[in-house]
Amino acid sequence: MKMLNKLSIFLLIALAWGISSCDQTKLTSLLDNPNTVTPDNASINDLYNKIQIDFDNFMTSNGGFTFPATMARERHTTAGFTYNDFFGPSDFNFTWRVAYSGIFPDVQLVIDLAAEKGLDVHAGTVKIIKAYVMLTLVDIFGNVPFSEAGQGTDVISPVDDPGDQVYAAAGALLDEAIAQLSGTTAAPPRTDIFYGGDVSKWITLAKTMKLKIALTTRLVNSKAKDEINAVVSGGDLIDEASEDFQFQYSTNRVNPDARSPHYAEHYESDDGGYMANYFMWLLQGEKLDADENPVKDPRIRFYFYRQVSDALNQDLNTYSCIFSDLPDQSMKPQHYIDIDPRMPYCALEDGYSGRDHLNGSGIPPDGPIRTVWGLYPAGGKFDDNSFSGVQNSGTDGGLGAGIDPLLLSSFVDFMRAEAALTLGTNDDPRAMLESGINASMAKVFSFKSLVAGDLARVLTDPVTGEQRTVEESFVPSDSTVQAYVDFVLNEYDNAANDDEKLNIIMKEYLIALWGNGIEAYNNYRRTGKPDKIQPTLEPASGAFARSAFLPAVHVDFNANATQKAVTDKVFWDDGSATVY
Repeated sequence: MKMLNKLSIFLLIALAWGISSCDQTKLTSLLDNPNTVTPDNASINDLYNKIQIDFDNFMTSNGGFTFPATMARERHTTAGFTYNDFFGPSDFNFTWRVAYSGIFPDVQLVIDLAAEKGLDVHAGTVKIIKAYVMLTLVDIFGNVPFSEAGQGTDVISPVDDPGDQVYAAAGALLDEAIAQLSGTTAAPPRTDIFYGGDVSKWITLAKTMKLKIALTTRLVNSKAKDEINAVVSGGDLIDEASEDFQFQYSTNRVNPDARSPHYAEHYESDDGGYMANYFMWLLQGEKLDADENPVKDPRIRFYFYRQVSDALNQDLNTYSCIFSDLPDQSMKPQHYIDIDPRMPYCALEDGYSGRDHLNGSGIPPDGPIRTVWGLYPAGGKFDDNSFSGVQNSGTDGGLGAGIDPLLLSSFVDFMRAEAALTLGTNDDPRAMLESGINASMAKVFSFKSLVAGDLARVLTDPVTGEQRTVEESFVPSDSTVQAYVDFVLNEYDNAANDDEKLNIIMKEYLIALWGNGIEAYNNYRRTGKPDKIQPTLEPASGAFARSAFLPAVHVDFNANATQKAVTDKVFWDDGSATVY
């Protein structure tokens, strides 16, 4: 050992002597990594493209989608039975890293490079993306670093700024972006995944985000009504599908896999995750007509694909119902019945198989019977009653050419409906409700183009011999859609008070949000609607998570960071909504 230590010391001395005698210019050149991105060699267009990809990764991460979607009963996770343990601090590390180590520094570099070259479109649009990330971080975690963030070794432990201050900074950044983009003649980015370099649409997005800010903060913002009226009266909001803020995927399977992650989740070789039974029930059987018959949502065959026709009578080894071996509805727990006797338990009729809220039990061999992502928004299969398996190496349906629906025209209609009903803004809430449903239907039905060949397939009735295409047999007609809209509007007209009307608006908004978790979570915390949502599977699941744990990478490595409780409210949540 002594000989090895002496040899090591000798080598270090020799190395030091050799270095000291080297040409320092050559040494410096050797220290320059040609693969390192610096302000001098950075391609602003490549950086811009990376920011957009990172932004979508952020919005589809555990923090941006899975956690909030689970909280809103839009999606399910098997991670735990209680709100305190179904997501841990480390589950949010990627969300945090992609924001603070990826998007924010890259945005600043684009802004710096753009200032030198007069590329206002690059700079203005990445400011809008940064503002969107700032708002979402607050919505997920509450107080987060901003004022001291991104300063490298000068500030290695940035403090968490109050959420309202981060929101205000995001609003100011939107104003700055609008001013920078208005009237510019600068060249657009080489690749703009969202709007193809159309500056006017980016400005429309920024103004619509100001509406989103005002509505989200309406419980603590005395100026929300005036702010919303001002934005709406300006007339430059996302109000048609061509202006929708969405991330568009392609059918490319490898190098890189550019398909919707929801498609890849189910349509390759893995079982994938679970749909939420409650959310599927909203479309499948929650509404009843005067004769107690289910009023099915026309979007249901686009949203979900069923692999089996009967989800209630499968082999008992495929279930994890907890309170029974089979999904026997007579065995549903009492706390379900107390909320709604019709609340589904374990599985649904008509072949819809998912999981109840916070069922953290083990995973049975149920992959072949799980309901999976459908044609919208994942680019999966349209449900044509074929009831076939989907683990076919990505060869089914729309081949993954779906979208991430971030801020759509239908969402804006529902926002305006809520604002009109709760704040008395200048809109008609009923008219905006109707417009929102119709806009959502049109958006969803537009995905037919992805599977035109499948819909044109001819089916023969085994009894009558009549031949009809898949589209004629299963795609709802215009009259069916109108009947659904009329049903909802009739419910609205017959609601006893504004609280019941708000419940209808928020329920339809939740349905239209399929694929967007953060807005669904925000809506539920702000309004407590829809009423009578499915409770946690176990009655003793702890208090509702009104925010997420701070990521482990922040708390463990930041001297000024302290872990919070999931019961901590974000600044715009005044606690008035009943949530569970």
